[in-house]
Amino acid sequence: MSGLIVVTGPPGAGKSTVAGILAGRFELSALVAGDAFFEMVDRGYIDPWEKAAHHQNGVVIAAAAAAAGSMAQGGYTVIFDGVIGPWFLDRFSAAAGLSEIDYAMLLPPESVCLERVGSRAGHGFSDPDAARHMYNEFADRARPADLRIVRSTDSPESIATAIADLRESGALRVSIEAAG
Repeated sequence: MSGLIVVTGPPGAGKSTVAGILAGRFELSALVAGDAFFEMVDRGYIDPWEKAAHHQNGVVIAAAAAAAGSMAQGGYTVIFDGVIGPWFLDRFSAAAGLSEIDYAMLLPPESVCLERVGSRAGHGFSDPDAARHMYNEFADRARPADLRIVRSTDSPESIATAIADLRESGALRVSIEAAG
């Protein structure tokens, strides 16, 4: 079963680890790293958590979504690993060009995220203040009625299994209204 599964959350939530495990569970899969699209901005880059980055973030997210959607339309189960908050979900979904996607937000306790961000080696992001800001953006805008939130601190394998099970049950499904 092809499609697009967004694994999102603030820095340190475990997105990349869980997304990699999840991608390995499908016969035909593609792992799309949202951070790679931000790395493509050569000049004029603004840290994505800054207010002035809103336009940049929209452009980058649309490009990443278009790539992920194209791979899904080609028959791959695409796991998108990146920061797609509820505030960008409509734009991401429209740019993906699909009628539905699956959306899982990882939101372990803030202290867990900050500890992970602080202990990273060889990762481009390690700013605790920005991590705290982004955590609060997710926590403040997470509406359980609209989104599937995974608050677990279980092993990445267990979380990937939970996401796969939720997807199979249809609990992660977000239908996309045709732009009009």
